[in-house]
Amino acid sequence: MKRTPPGFCLNSTRSFYNRISFLYPVINYFLKGQKKSLIHEVNKEPPGTLLEIGIGNGSHLRLYAYHQVTGIEISEAMLKKAQRFKNDRYQLLLMNGENLEFTKASFDYVVMSHVLAVTKNPEQLLQEAYNVLKPGGKLFILNHFTPDNWLGHVDRAFQPLSFLLHFKSAFYLHKLGTLRRFTLLQQINLFVGSYFKLLIFCKP
Repeated sequence: MKRTPPGFCLNSTRSFYNRISFLYPVINYFLKGQKKSLIHEVNKEPPGTLLEIGIGNGSHLRLYAYHQVTGIEISEAMLKKAQRFKNDRYQLLLMNGENLEFTKASFDYVVMSHVLAVTKNPEQLLQEAYNVLKPGGKLFILNHFTPDNWLGHVDRAFQPLSFLLHFKSAFYLHKLGTLRRFTLLQQINLFVGSYFKLLIFCKP
């Protein structure tokens, strides 16, 4: 039986992000352009209820133009920083995306930005997103996906060390079976070699 690396247990992941929360502005700097592209696509959609899973320090929340945003985060330290940006359109909660505490079909949109490859069980996370989306609702995913080019060799070489940083460096889009429950509407390739992808799905 395949065992989950111990570094990916929830408490360990939460502790890790609590410890590095002071570094998140640096991480965010390198991801800023990608997040702007993501939210630009989200803002094209009609106003609605939006769940963002893994909001980090919340510095990007102000970019959402008019959606009613519920943001969740597993790290208390990250969530505390995000509270600085809170206003009437944002509800911020401490919650695990693999065990969402919302009623089914309660959101028009679900957003995941660089979350899939750092969660313990990506398939469970996607299933939870499917459950809380309304029929016709849209799922926005921004993540790295290991390509079939030279970057794939880099990902696979780094994989033994990536668990120490609580993410999966070798991460393949075609292995995410739960995504087959959705309809792919658009794929936007970002960065060299299409390493990062912005994927927009619809729940039938």
